[in-house]
Amino acid sequence: MSQRVVLDTNVVISGLLWRGKAYQCLLLARAGIVQAIYCTEMMAELSDVLRRKFHFSENHVRAVVHDMRRFAERVEISGTLKVVVADPDDDKFIECAVVGQADVIASGDRHLLHLGEHEGIPIMDAARFVDWIAGRPALDREDVP
Repeated sequence: MSQRVVLDTNVVISGLLWRGKAYQCLLLARAGIVQAIYCTEMMAELSDVLRRKFHFSENHVRAVVHDMRRFAERVEISGTLKVVVADPDDDKFIECAVVGQADVIASGDRHLLHLGEHEGIPIMDAARFVDWIAGRPALDREDVP
């Protein structure tokens, strides 16, 4: 069974704009090697940041959202989980991971990374996530015969 991962907004945007470890996270999800999980609130934040900070056109934003929905699984969150005291807006990533039974959260956000984990779900940066996936024994993944 593939690992279930929440990719935060920082990782997704870095993966869209540059070819580093965050890009590799997106490739792993697109290839089905890991199962990306998202919630509506995450997609709304992604869309907003792409428009406001990176000046993506509406068509480009729609294309990114469509692509994400193609390979990622949507879960519904209630918005009631309160964990990230320093930045409550980040609670959506934690709640998405809990509700979606994620194995890991890949994040570039210092508030999330500072937590380290929540309810046994590790929170790691993109580089560590890619290394973590690469270090798993081949027989631990469903995509290997």
